[in-house]
Amino acid sequence: MAAVMAERGAGAEAWSVEAVAKRAGVSVTAFEELFEDREKCFLAAFELAVGRAEVEMAGAYLAETRWLDAVRAGLAHFLWFLESEPALGRLLVVHSMGGGERVLRRRMEILTTLAKAVDRGREEASAGAGQPPAVVAEGVVGAVLAVVQNRLLTEETAPPMELFGSLVSIVVLPYLGAGIARRELTRPAPRLRRQGEPQLGSAMSGGTRLTYRTARVLSAIHDYPGASNREVAEHAGIVDQGQVSKLLARLEARELIEKAGEGRSRGAPNSWRLTPLGETLMQTDGVRAAVRSRKVPPG
Repeated sequence: MAAVMAERGAGAEAWSVEAVAKRAGVSVTAFEELFEDREKCFLAAFELAVGRAEVEMAGAYLAETRWLDAVRAGLAHFLWFLESEPALGRLLVVHSMGGGERVLRRRMEILTTLAKAVDRGREEASAGAGQPPAVVAEGVVGAVLAVVQNRLLTEETAPPMELFGSLVSIVVLPYLGAGIARRELTRPAPRLRRQGEPQLGSAMSGGTRLTYRTARVLSAIHDYPGASNREVAEHAGIVDQGQVSKLLARLEARELIEKAGEGRSRGAPNSWRLTPLGETLMQTDGVRAAVRSRKVPPG
């Protein structure tokens, strides 16, 4: 659903059950056994996107005691989510506006939660300036989303993370004043709090970081040897096919995975397996711990 919408848009005339079923590699009958109508599938995809974004943002936000630090941490993780899950990110931020009543109602609940998090800024507002009214938080959330939506709707290739300083400035201006808002324009983003991302050390040249998604891909190939790109993506829980292709290419270049059956016919799907080095890595606690510590509930 997310991948089809990223290509065609969210309008009822832009996508069909047939297109989603084909992309998922299932029959229309199988789709209808899972979802009674298109909106139910849309809502499930939206909830999946919300869950993935919440995993990124909530822990980082709640780990900080100062509101400003919490805002910076939450925004950094949100922008990272948009970069790492572009199809789900577009569905969450852009396409959800074209959803049905149930999707729009759920979207409003999410916006209300975000406004409450922003409204904490009134506790740190300058005494001289006075506390802004509660409704300001709703306007701040709307402004941030408008900027992000515009970025996602354009052909701009710059990563969403480049918006970080500007977005933090928008959030803090009504609460902490122009001076701090200007300072935030140039402050670097905080280091992402990524649980379960150990270093691979000698297993990968340069000490490349073992990310959550890298661990999921390795685990999927370990559990399902011979899986194709699409099957790896399905078992790893990655919606964007382009994202999984990049991860597979990166792991292949580091000799952790390889294509099985070199004699297969031209045009046949890839068939992946772990190399001896990859098998050795899977025996360590790092990969499984990375998956377990960041496991996302099914959407």
